[in-house]
Amino acid sequence: MEFLKKLFGKKEKLVEKDFAEEERNMDYELKSKGLEDVLGKMHNMVGHAIIPFAIGGTVDMYYFPNHIKGTGFATMELLDPDGNGPLQNKLGTYELVAFTKFDYNPIEETQTPFNLIERKACGFLTSIGMYSSQAILNPKETIEVPNGENEENTCLIFDLYEPDGKKFRIGGREHHLLLCLQVFRSEMDYARQNGSDELFKILKEKGIYPYSDLDRDSVI
Repeated sequence: MEFLKKLFGKKEKLVEKDFAEEERNMDYELKSKGLEDVLGKMHNMVGHAIIPFAIGGTVDMYYFPNHIKGTGFATMELLDPDGNGPLQNKLGTYELVAFTKFDYNPIEETQTPFNLIERKACGFLTSIGMYSSQAILNPKETIEVPNGENEENTCLIFDLYEPDGKKFRIGGREHHLLLCLQVFRSEMDYARQNGSDELFKILKEKGIYPYSDLDRDSVI
């Protein structure tokens, strides 16, 4: 996958159909149920963005502590009530997910391991979410997300997230969850040379997949 161009210095307002409040509320309920069918019960706390994603802010963060050990993060703002949003990849349209091995336990004004990875995940989910309306993003592809000056790029690999064959549906529509997996550059280079499935195999053997925490050694 090509380097994700730094498109976010100038953020453009996303063009949206004007949905009625009732439509949006129904969509939220159906989307929540669809996510919970795959990821388990959602936490009742939501990490709301100060500036909405639709006008250039970050994504709201939805937390899933009841799926696998640790915490799942999911977006709920990419797909509109008609099911449109990201450019369709080979599987269709999607919302994004990422995972940390740390349990949900935010402590305000404290840089806990959970808070640090949660903010990191919010950053790359926001960047990918914005880019998804401009580029086709497929499972198994790699991408680099630029960070601040003198900071290394964030290296990510996409994968279809469909545990035990559970599909992400919103009402009668079938979509999918696109996993954003943060990896070391050496691991990303290995995936580019040998195929993402080969890297996933190693990460799964070591109990690392699908987590994005980098407080570990590279497996390559």
